[in-house]
Amino acid sequence: MPTYTGISSEAFRHPLDSQAEQALRNLPGFDFFARKFVEFFAERPQLVYLMGNTIQVGPRQYSTIYQIFRECVRDLDIYPEPALFVEQNAQANSYALGQEHPYIVINTGILDLLNEAEIRAVLAHELGHIKCGHTILIQMAIWARSVASRVGELTFGIGDFVSQGLLLAFYEWRRKAELSSDRAALLVMDDLNPVISSMMKVTGGSIKYANECSLQEFIKQSENYQALDRDGLNQMYKFLMYTGFQGAMLTHPFPVERLHYLQEWVVSEEYQQIRRGNYQRSPASGAVNVTAENLENEAENLRQQVEELQREINRMKRSE
Repeated sequence: MPTYTGISSEAFRHPLDSQAEQALRNLPGFDFFARKFVEFFAERPQLVYLMGNTIQVGPRQYSTIYQIFRECVRDLDIYPEPALFVEQNAQANSYALGQEHPYIVINTGILDLLNEAEIRAVLAHELGHIKCGHTILIQMAIWARSVASRVGELTFGIGDFVSQGLLLAFYEWRRKAELSSDRAALLVMDDLNPVISSMMKVTGGSIKYANECSLQEFIKQSENYQALDRDGLNQMYKFLMYTGFQGAMLTHPFPVERLHYLQEWVVSEEYQQIRRGNYQRSPASGAVNVTAENLENEAENLRQQVEELQREINRMKRSE
């Protein structure tokens, strides 16, 4: 498996992800909502829940999964290592959340349904969310939906700012963010097949009838799905399904659509250049690219600590 030392998330981030995030941040009310989120959201209860109700993966707990996970962390140059938990849930699902202490939760349904290569692809996908800094916005989107559903209760004025437009923008971005994480999975695997076979199995795979599922037929299904866009009415139906006019808003693009985007990228010059080691690098290694402001703050803190240490040394010399 290739290792991308020092790689920046901008090297593989999908342009639709960047555009959708910028559109979200430019919406009236986003800044206010973001401030309120930081004020009221607490990350620690989630970690307490996971520590109490799931299995934390480590060298002596799901050791095979942990080894795969550590290799993915290494290949995407993520530091520090996020926490990984396995939850007893038959649904084949996984997710990444957390800001100060990012973590990944993978359901037992994933472990039972997928082979090791496909599990690696899923873990790399979730680590892609962490690498791209998606997790805080994903958490905000979840919170926005919760607040919007409780308008009329005591929401400290937040409910007034969670407009339908803001919710639509959050979910539009969430769907586009998946495209960047799919690219992260492809980079780690360096093979399209296990990435899309994991999508196929999570979409409708069966342990009992696994030998009757065809990856080539799933690819053909994706091509047939793309052909539906020739009819403008079908495009309207897709829009309605994504935006919740016929049910809940969808957080992920349809798997056959994700497959299509990956097929385009795997033959692109951008992907080939990254595989050759020609990619944008982070200003510092780690999961999230460090902003200039953070670097300046860290430098100032270090300078103050050095000055304090020097004063203490001088005081000790005078007392001798």
